[in-house]
Order: sequence, then structure tokens, then C-alpha cells
Amino acid sequence: MFPWSPDFTFDAGHVIFLGAFYLVILVIGGSVAMAAFRAIRDFRQQRQEAIRWHGDFEDLPVSARRCRHELTGEVRSRTCPNAFDCRECEAHPALVALRSSDFEATAGTGADYGLSMPPDRMYHRGHTWAKKEEDGTVTVGLDDLGRRLLGHPDRLDLPVSGTRVEANGMAIRAKKGNADVRLLSPVDGTVVQVGSLEDGWLYRVSPPEGGLDTRHLLSGAEVRPWILREVERLQEVLAGEKSGVGLALADGGTPLEDLSIAIPKNEWDRAFGEMFLEP
Repeated sequence: MFPWSPDFTFDAGHVIFLGAFYLVILVIGGSVAMAAFRAIRDFRQQRQEAIRWHGDFEDLPVSARRCRHELTGEVRSRTCPNAFDCRECEAHPALVALRSSDFEATAGTGADYGLSMPPDRMYHRGHTWAKKEEDGTVTVGLDDLGRRLLGHPDRLDLPVSGTRVEANGMAIRAKKGNADVRLLSPVDGTVVQVGSLEDGWLYRVSPPEGGLDTRHLLSGAEVRPWILREVERLQEVLAGEKSGVGLALADGGTPLEDLSIAIPKNEWDRAFGEMFLEP
């Protein structure tokens, strides 16, 4: 019963009830105000892409969230706790510091399934790559497995010049059949030039004022064990499907130029989502 009620009296029971009622209202109002404040702050700091990426990352199966140091054999088992953003990982620099002098020579030996992964590039776990150019810009493209997976899309929407892209944020959208494919940017920057799949690169960016931070990208001896695991993961994604992908990527064989033709069309959206880390 509230004070404006004709039968209200200020006894202990009513006072306790009102105190509890208004305390609940105060807590709810404070929570809403704090949530609104954080949303406005994140919007002003342009953190929408980072928030979305962390949410999408948590939707990926555990098999897709393995730490890069597990893939290279530096740790036995580790699930990445930072959405593949090693820039925010305290363990990453410590593990890199423990690498032996012959790490580059010993890590990642074995078959590569005929995929071309040039060593002058840095690779994003979502199958895009970045290459520093002499003029200070950074070229971005799709790695060989990603290119073969996407094949010939029905439509490819690239960011226009002047667009600001964020590492781990969606930069490219492709349409292929019923699949809506979202591709992540490997680096931060502002788009200064746009290419195409036929050009072998997709866009170039001018790095941000603070410089280019590439600690989250794979390079050198890390690349081969990662791409081998990605081929295995593709086959796991399609486990139980009579797609022929396993035969197309057989050890020592040459992969199909367009792997999508070996994947059932009704599996495109799921397979692309998991492989490009955008479920």
C-alpha cells in the first residue's frame, strides 16, 4: 500500500515495504542508466565492431577457438580467451619470448595441401591477409584457402575509399547462393584504394595515426601449422556430409580451385560462417 492510498498508515510494515520497493526501483534505474552510459561511451569510441566480434567469437565451436601457440606445439592445449586478439593477451608476449632460436626452422614442417601462403604476408585467422607496402600503406586480400572456399561469389561488396576499417571487424560482404558471407579486416586503417578478387587483393589502407599493430596476425613458421589445422577443421565442419572435400584436399594432392562446388549448397552458409569466423 502506498502513501497516496486513503487507508495508508506509517507503520513499520508499510515503511519496510516502501523502503524495499524504492530500493528495487533505484537499483533498476541505476542499472539502466549505467547500461546507457556504457553504450554511449562504446559508440563514441567506435567499439561496436569489437563488441560484435567478441560476441560472434563466443558462438564459434571450441575447435575453432584454439590458441595459435597450441597450433605450433608451444603449449599442449589452450583455448583463446581474447577472441584471437593477441594485442590484449598477457600470455602471448611471454610465450613468444620463450621460443627457441630455431623456432622458424622447426615449426610447421609437413604437407601444405598445395595451398599457396606467401611468406611476405601476415595472416588473419579469418582467412584474410595483410602486406606492408613500401609507401606505408597495407594491402589486404583473401588467403588461398579462403579464396578457394569462396570460389566465384554472386556479389562482392568491398569498402569504398575513405571507409575506416577495424581489425576483426567486418570489412567485406559476399553473397553466394543462399550464403551471406562476412569477411573480417586483418588490420585497422582507412581505405585508400579498392581492388578485386581478379587483382589478387581487395583493398589498401592507410594505417591509423598510432601506427600498425600486427601482433594478432600469424606469420613465418606459424602459418603452416595453422593452415593445416584449418584444412582439418573444414573437414570437421563438413563431417558426415558426402561432399568430397576430403578427397579434394588429400595429402599431397592439388585442391580444387573452387572448393564450394564440393560443398552441398545447403551447407554453404554454415561452412562459410565457421571457416571465416562469422557464424
